[in-house]
This record gives sequence, C-alpha cells and structure tokens, in this order.
Amino acid sequence: MEFDAVVIGGGPCGATTAMDLARNGWTVALLDKAGRIKPCGGAIPPRCVRDFDIPDAQLVAKIDTARMISPKGAHVDIPIENGYVGMVDREHFDEFLRVRAAEAGATRLTGTYLKVEREGGDTFVSYRPKEAGAEPVRLKTRLVIGADGARSNVAKQEIPDGGDITYVIAYHEIIKAPANHDEAPKYNAGRCDVVYNGAISPDFYGWVFPHGENASVGMGTGIKGFDLKVATAQLRADSGLTHCETIRTEGAPIPLKPMKRWDNGKDVLVAGDAAGVVAPSSGEGIYYAMCCGRRAAEAGHMALAKNNGRYLRLARRRFMREHGMVFRVLGRMQDTWYRSDDRRERFVTLCNDIDVQRLTFEAYMHKQLVFAKPIAHLRIFAKNCLHLARLIPAS
Repeated sequence: MEFDAVVIGGGPCGATTAMDLARNGWTVALLDKAGRIKPCGGAIPPRCVRDFDIPDAQLVAKIDTARMISPKGAHVDIPIENGYVGMVDREHFDEFLRVRAAEAGATRLTGTYLKVEREGGDTFVSYRPKEAGAEPVRLKTRLVIGADGARSNVAKQEIPDGGDITYVIAYHEIIKAPANHDEAPKYNAGRCDVVYNGAISPDFYGWVFPHGENASVGMGTGIKGFDLKVATAQLRADSGLTHCETIRTEGAPIPLKPMKRWDNGKDVLVAGDAAGVVAPSSGEGIYYAMCCGRRAAEAGHMALAKNNGRYLRLARRRFMREHGMVFRVLGRMQDTWYRSDDRRERFVTLCNDIDVQRLTFEAYMHKQLVFAKPIAHLRIFAKNCLHLARLIPAS
C-alpha cells in the first residue's frame, strides 16, 4: 500500500493530524494499537470544544468548581466563572476522533509500529498487524508523523536526541462514581479535586475527576521507586472512595517538556506526547496534543506540497510561538511550588487569592496568558515573594 503520509498513533494528536491531512486531499494511513487507553483526568477547556468541534455528547461531565487540597487538608474552592471544564472519557473520546479521521478520508490500520526503512530514495513504514501470527507489512510513504507517545519509538529511531525526554509516570483508576452524597460525602460530581500532598505525589499531584457515572482517581510522579498504586489507594481512602468498584486501571509516561527538535529535516516529524507536548504543572495534554496535531498537519501539508522536508520545522516553530510562554511559566511554577509540602501548603494558600483565581482560569479557559491587569500581576508577584521568604503564614 502507498500513502502520502503515515501517522503512527491514534490518540488526540495523531487522529487530528490524520483528519486535517486527509481533509487537505492527501492519502493518509492512521496506524494505531487497539485497546490501549491512556491514563488521563480527561479535562478539556471550552476553547478545545470550540476549536476542534467537539460535540456535547462527548462530554461525560461539566465541571464548575476546582478544589485545591493542601498537605494538611486545607482546601480552596475555585469557581469556574463564565464557563465550565468539560470532561471526556479517553476510551470513547479517542475512538470518536479516530472515526472522524476515517470519515475525512484517512485509512485506519491496526497494529504495532516496527521501524522506518529507506530503499532507493523511497521511505517505508513497517508494522505488524494485530492478527495473531501476522507477518510484518510495509507501507510506502512520503511522510511519517510519529504521534506514538512519550517514549516514542519513532522519535528514538529518527529524531536527533529523540530518546531524551523529561516525563512523569501517571497512574489512575477509573471507578464507579458514588451514587449519592451519603455514600461519599467528600465527592462532588461537579467538582475536580486536585491534591497537593507529598504522600500522594512527591513532585506532582493527585486528582479526583468526575466522569459522569464514573470517576478518574490518580496521580503522577517522576520519582523512581515510588509506589503509584499504594499512593492511589491512599488517595481513594482520603477521598472516601475505597469502597467504589474499580472498572479499569491504566498507567503511562507523561512528558513535561517539549523536545528541542521534532523533525529530521526530510521525511519524519513527531508530535503530541512524542514531541513532549504536555503542560508542566497542570499535566494538561488533550488540548495541546490536538493543537500540536493541527500544526503537524499544516507543516506536513507544506512539506508534501513543496516536496521539501525543511517545511516540517514549521510545526514546532508555530506551536512554540503560540504556547511556549505558557509552558515556560508553568514549568517555573512547578519547579517553585511542588518541591516540598511547605511550598505546596503555601501554593494552596495563594490559590485562595481572587486575583490568582481569575487570572489562572482566564488563562486556562482561553489558553493564553492574561496581561490586561498589571496591578493584579504586581499583587500576585508580591504575595509569591512573601510566601517564598516565609514572611506570611501558609494558611
């Protein structure tokens, strides 16, 4: 089989890339493993719904409050003004995106990527179909786009320093949500709980995110040897959710820093988690993966149309122009506030500030830093300095 482009990985990034390329008239193969569900809280902001035409039926819940919980159990409830945070279940959401890509004209293939091969100036993607005992298949292509996750085999094989990526390991349990308040008084089906506690995660955070009839309970950490399942069991106990039925469990690496290079300058480009595109501090990935997929499709379209692999560099350039500042700010925030329980306690205290709440959620909802309120920024900067100097109490 022969295609203009082969997209490896059918998550939000890969499916978006395949859909956009197919809509531009290119022949596209979308290669994906069947049955793999990424651990994910499932939150998407209204901008994601708007920019990528996500139907309301895909939202299993709409969240109107975020609760930040400190190591000592203090909490701050932050109302989400003028909107909501939508929640999706990746089991169904990712498949919806793959189906939409196929409807746009992409050819879906199921199997395991093996390698990129080159012969006589031609490029081939080798993969093993899912069927038991199947022999490897080769696809002739002009362009390979790797959207195959944080430890991307495409990146390792084809991109300089592609195996060097910073990540945390995320683990979560999808559970049956409590039927009523009496069954689990701490659980609220309209609220996301974010837990900053070194016992749950020594360098990231834990979460309890409603998914309609279900809920996602999990955490992430980059500390080797830390027992994720024990920490998640503790999180469920602290949240009064130990008794809830466990439907499935999932774990995977989550990158926290974009790679410095995403392409080989010829015929290979990586995107999404494979390029390190997950927001530091928050761990938000779905929206940024889909944005990255769109930029990858634009760069791929240019490279194919001009028959010049140098256009592949546009994917990273355009993405970082749009989101690089947000990633840098969130990275500094994580480095500053997640390093100890004392810092986490102070961070939750800061979240009680109305200026912090408004600017944070305006930035989250609209996906850009808000600079229109300089006085508020000065007040936040001053409070940060006072907390870091331990000149004001943490609660």
